[in-house]
Amino acid sequence: MTRKLTIYSSTLLCISVLMFSTYSCQNTKSKDNNVVGKAVEKKQNDLGEILKAKKLTILAENSATSYFIYRGHKMGLEYEILNEFAKEIGVKLEIKVVQDLDNIINQLNDGEGDVIACNYTVTKDRRNKIDFTKPIMRTSQVLVQRKPDNWRTIRKSIWEKELIRDPAQLSRKTIHVWKNSSYYDRLVNLQDELGDTIILKPLDGNIIPEDVIEMVSQGFIDYTVVDENVALINQRYYTNVDTELELSVKQRIAFGVRKQSPLLRKRLNAWLDDFMKTSTFNYIKYKYLNNTSNVSKSKSEYSSIKGTKISPYDDIIKDVSAKYGWDWRLIAALIYQESKFKLGQESWAGAYGLMQFMPTTGPSFNVFPDSPPAVQIDGGIRKIIKDYKEWESIPDTVQRIKFAMATYNAGLGHVLDAQRLASKYGKDPLVWDDNVEVYIKHLSNPKYYHDPVCYYGYMRGSETFNYVRSIFIRYTEYKTAFPIES
Repeated sequence: MTRKLTIYSSTLLCISVLMFSTYSCQNTKSKDNNVVGKAVEKKQNDLGEILKAKKLTILAENSATSYFIYRGHKMGLEYEILNEFAKEIGVKLEIKVVQDLDNIINQLNDGEGDVIACNYTVTKDRRNKIDFTKPIMRTSQVLVQRKPDNWRTIRKSIWEKELIRDPAQLSRKTIHVWKNSSYYDRLVNLQDELGDTIILKPLDGNIIPEDVIEMVSQGFIDYTVVDENVALINQRYYTNVDTELELSVKQRIAFGVRKQSPLLRKRLNAWLDDFMKTSTFNYIKYKYLNNTSNVSKSKSEYSSIKGTKISPYDDIIKDVSAKYGWDWRLIAALIYQESKFKLGQESWAGAYGLMQFMPTTGPSFNVFPDSPPAVQIDGGIRKIIKDYKEWESIPDTVQRIKFAMATYNAGLGHVLDAQRLASKYGKDPLVWDDNVEVYIKHLSNPKYYHDPVCYYGYMRGSETFNYVRSIFIRYTEYKTAFPIES
């Protein structure tokens, strides 16, 4: 009997222990689930949290349509629109540059930003993951192809025959395009429509459309596809590309927001309804999409030296340059590069006058759009002197002047990025020629502007590279034509 009781007690004890262990494990698992759940839960900011934090964060790419820095000034079509919205709701606009567009939806949904602003096309697949605002524009997809090498010297009716003007001609052609884009999807559908093969070479999301356009321009690839608005902006810089062939119907470009941010979407939509009817919105669109004449390489009566003068402002340039101890011919070469000696010149970015001051910079030097030539030139020389002083560590004065000219054109931050890259890759960071200039040119390449030593991101480095070289080529010509005794 005792033995039976002992067995019975032992059995009860085991059952109790087992039940307690099972209950404990269940509780532990339940608690662990709660903890894990809380650990992976992301804070999904809606309008209330944004207003409380006084900060709206946009996820952008480094591009003219989205966001970029020009002469230290924040710019970009979508940036300017959302900056107006941020002012309207009384918050600061913060930009988070996305290095890989393949991850941008995840970054939005994980709470790293509040709005996607990267020329984002509304597609069915994307709408399953995020919401979109009302469209800010509609644009079609176009083929980007390179004009013949001799296109400048022959009539368009002749060289145009070498280009693709019918989608059917894309059969068996190789096209490089972002894999996770609406462009790729359109080309896949086009293959079915043609009943033939288009050779698609997928690109990763860390290569933006502007980079691929440059690859076409330089002959690295033959074809790509981008939105027409992106093509219009980039034709200012890559005049040897053709973008006339449309491959799609008009598609909607909009801002992306989280599905968990309905109040932000509602507020942004209501604001866009009113804002898109304003002259401010029309001006922003015009500046980036239509104002091509302001940035074209137009010819000028002063494109070469004629007679005994470089420009109508020679006497003023000489007097003001002498005041600061600078060579007037170097200043003349700079002014030509900036404005072709056109007093009322205004660039697409808003830079104005002979010295092309940005609206945020000019007043610091007492230069305004209606300032007389002497005041504009005086302010420009003082700006160059300020930039020259930034590079006191450079012993060679000619190299130091080139760093100053690059800074005048690109802004100090981008030149510092190029200098850090030069140092990292074994070049002399104190020499511009064939050293830092190489890496300023590389700042349009994601491999370099995504490098941790770069803080200011993408820029069209080839512009600054050519800017400095052009000034010194012209300076040499001016020195030959106008000896210092003159």
